[in-house]
Amino acid sequence: MNVDEKLQVARQLVKLGVDVIEAGFPIASPGDFDAVRRIATEVKGATIAALARAKEEDIKRAWEAIKDAPQGRIHTFHSTSDIHLKYQYRIDRDEALKRSVAMVRLARSLVEDVEFSPMDATRTDTQYLLDVVEAVIAAGASTVNIPDTVGYTTPSEFGELIRAIKKRIGDRAVISVHCHDDLGLSVANSLSAVLNGAGQVECTINGIGERAGNCSMEEIVMALRTRRDFFDAETDINTKEIIRTSRLILG
Repeated sequence: MNVDEKLQVARQLVKLGVDVIEAGFPIASPGDFDAVRRIATEVKGATIAALARAKEEDIKRAWEAIKDAPQGRIHTFHSTSDIHLKYQYRIDRDEALKRSVAMVRLARSLVEDVEFSPMDATRTDTQYLLDVVEAVIAAGASTVNIPDTVGYTTPSEFGELIRAIKKRIGDRAVISVHCHDDLGLSVANSLSAVLNGAGQVECTINGIGERAGNCSMEEIVMALRTRRDFFDAETDINTKEIIRTSRLILG
């Protein structure tokens, strides 16, 4: 999509009632930066988040893009699984923890609303993951997002993981989840997370995303609405806008 198309989608997402729009990855390209900046300044009614690797230049670029937003968020991430640290980052756990804390602290010095994702969380040693989550909260993260980056986990496993995180951090931060659909379980995993303490679900319209896609917004919203008695959770989504939003994305 070009910048004008992204603006059109962002305005429709506000009508839909989403809480947070992750508008883009500002350091990725001048076009992505411009799209995030314009959405941040022109779209009202939702928190506008900019994505950034746990790198100083990324975080400062994200801040430049969302600094004029009435409600701005920096979402930064760093891998925590041993396989990623060994082969992708070539660092050890201690260094990954140190970088994550430092960059959350930097982001928090720029904005009040900081989200952190330990990438590949579902293949990360649980005790280490808990230590990272606790450390970034202490550094200023108000949302910790637990990604199933490669679509690896199952509902029972993921629910147990979210429950362990909730037990460790209590109400000190919102637990978010970001599930991929490689095994066709992204919605089921997200719903399991909600049952076990997650307060935010990262999802996409029509489930569109890399590889097999992400958690489908319309499916999780309707599951929570139809079975409110079971999940005991609600969203502010205006379900009458789902079809219009879906058709807009499909073009």
